[in-house]
Amino acid sequence: MSESAFHLQMRLDHVGVITIDVPGEKMNTLKAEFVPQIKAVLAEARSNSRLAGLVLISGKSDNFVAGADISMIDRCQTAAEAEALAKQGQEVMAEIAALPFPVVAAIHGACLGGGLELALACSARICSLDDKTRLGLPEVQLGLLPGSGGTQRLPRLIGVQQALPLILSGKQLRAKQALKLGIVDDAVPQSILLETAIARVHKGGRTTRELSRRDRLMQGPAGRPLLFALAQRQTARKTQGNYPATDRILQVVRTGLEQGSSAGHAAEARAFGQLAMTPESAALRSLFFASTALKREAVAEAEPRDLRKIGVLGGGLMGGGIASVTALKAGLPVRIKDIQLSGVNHALQYSWDLLSKKVQRRQLKAAERQQQMTRISGGTDYHGFSQRDLVIEAVFEDLALKQQMVAEIEHHCQPHTIFASNTSSLPIADIAAKAQRPENVIGLHYFSPVDKMPLVEVIPHAGTSAQTLATTVQLARQQGKTAVVVADRPGFYVNRILAPYLNEAVRCLLEGEPIEHIDQALVKFGFPVGPLQLLDEVGIDVGSKISPILQQAYGSRFSAPEAVSAILADERKGRKNRKGFYLYTSSRWPGKRKADKSLYTLLQLKPQVKQSGEQIATRCVMMMLNEAARCLDEAVVRSARDGDLAAVFGIGFPPFLGGPFRYIDRRGAADIVTTLRALVQQYGDRFTPCETLLAMAEGKTNFYTSAHS
Repeated sequence: MSESAFHLQMRLDHVGVITIDVPGEKMNTLKAEFVPQIKAVLAEARSNSRLAGLVLISGKSDNFVAGADISMIDRCQTAAEAEALAKQGQEVMAEIAALPFPVVAAIHGACLGGGLELALACSARICSLDDKTRLGLPEVQLGLLPGSGGTQRLPRLIGVQQALPLILSGKQLRAKQALKLGIVDDAVPQSILLETAIARVHKGGRTTRELSRRDRLMQGPAGRPLLFALAQRQTARKTQGNYPATDRILQVVRTGLEQGSSAGHAAEARAFGQLAMTPESAALRSLFFASTALKREAVAEAEPRDLRKIGVLGGGLMGGGIASVTALKAGLPVRIKDIQLSGVNHALQYSWDLLSKKVQRRQLKAAERQQQMTRISGGTDYHGFSQRDLVIEAVFEDLALKQQMVAEIEHHCQPHTIFASNTSSLPIADIAAKAQRPENVIGLHYFSPVDKMPLVEVIPHAGTSAQTLATTVQLARQQGKTAVVVADRPGFYVNRILAPYLNEAVRCLLEGEPIEHIDQALVKFGFPVGPLQLLDEVGIDVGSKISPILQQAYGSRFSAPEAVSAILADERKGRKNRKGFYLYTSSRWPGKRKADKSLYTLLQLKPQVKQSGEQIATRCVMMMLNEAARCLDEAVVRSARDGDLAAVFGIGFPPFLGGPFRYIDRRGAADIVTTLRALVQQYGDRFTPCETLLAMAEGKTNFYTSAHS
């Protein structure tokens, strides 16, 4: 019999402390095989006639319970199997909730999903004020809903109005936020967490929260239709109907409200089982497993070097962002060099502003902001660079300038110092061409804004050493990034699959399709923003610099429409100069953007909807899928998994589709080839299906069951 994850210790004051500590695991997760263990511990506690109550606490240093074991759900073959899992979880939580003595959850670290459902089943909850403490029900992010009573207990505890946004978004709360909402009864320093929980046991009683008059009214028979109609409308706007879990959450919560707890729990388990079998949940779970595996994976046959100090060249938007994630997330000291002090100040301001937002939200004290800012310094010379282990260059996209930076770093730094170039288009081999130590040169392509975008492409050239690659990937992971290794080919991976997608959107515009119609078509498909809005965000001028490089390398399918020259000649760069496809005013409602109709006059167009949104989305997405398949065939990405992660985290490819390669597998290569051939007939040779897709269609193979995965 395996060692139990639950241990009961009886104290002299007759409080039993149950420690949750899954053997051999860094994180506590709930597994089906733990049910007998939990029941055995509870039976042992109940047998003590003098028991005053129980405290549940974690034996891990930084997490309470991080959720259910996702692989357990993934192994389910039928909806009935997944429903049975949910029912099993519900039964355990119901047993805890029915105990005739107080049970207090003492929460430190992650308390998510099944972990929070466990805590909600207790009489009361105390959490630590530590920054690691997070509470939430993130199941929706895996295409599921909370299946162990969370959809029923959270609304009863804090009211439907407060609970719905948390369950529908999967948002994680800090200790003070959870306290304010009434999810926890107290938030205390970790040093007194256990004794506070014990005192709460002696106090006795179950936590009940008096709902406000407004809350009672809104979830009563009169207000309920309005409350759920509003939630439905807001959710539909965000999900575009692509995520079935959100509708089921609304149904299940409403069932519990209208028909009672028993009916609500039954509906929850049934919905959990059905959602676990949806392709959307399978795709979202695949991304979870892929990103988890990638974080643990060794990328080179060498041990990474220890990094103590980092340098950044260039204090612009990218340089400031890179310095920020290095200092604030990786916790490493950063020295910035810029040709002007104003550039250094700009970079420092970037981090100061991010920290100041945390101070305003009371997530950080002013003194802590000051302390974190001490990790960042800068100047206009190489003072302090002699001790840098790795230097990230974020200067203009100019080959001669970047080669000059390599030479200067080799002169001013140590022989082991790594030079990482944040380039979006220039070959790393060219940047390293004149280097004395080319083995230390590598590409590190970040996406803007650096503090928000999770992806970084790591690009070794043929001469990059294994240790340089391993060390650079380690830094990216410390910065909180998903690091995908890609080949040193023009456009690398993300920009290469993005360019034909954006070009096709511009072609639709030139055919007279309205700007908003094009963007809405791709938002409806599942992208976070439309392609023309994305061009505005990235910078039309930036996009135009990459196209010629790609066209030279890969031919006419990458040629940008001629009208782009006219757009640039009209000084339209996008959001940064408030002039692009959209109007950017200083309005109080910046989200209410409108298309700049003067662009139609410039391009001599009469906007009119001629194609359906589905047709436009098909054209743009097919260009991306075809190019992704070519990239995998040319080993630009190492696997279909890496290509899917990079597309989802780098350009927001719809997560519920799992990435370009999972989407091709879902539809079948034959269907994709048929669609591409039809587009060739309508729009030309740029849609010609690549050899990989043709071979897969003929052989009826797919990416995830072949050598590509």
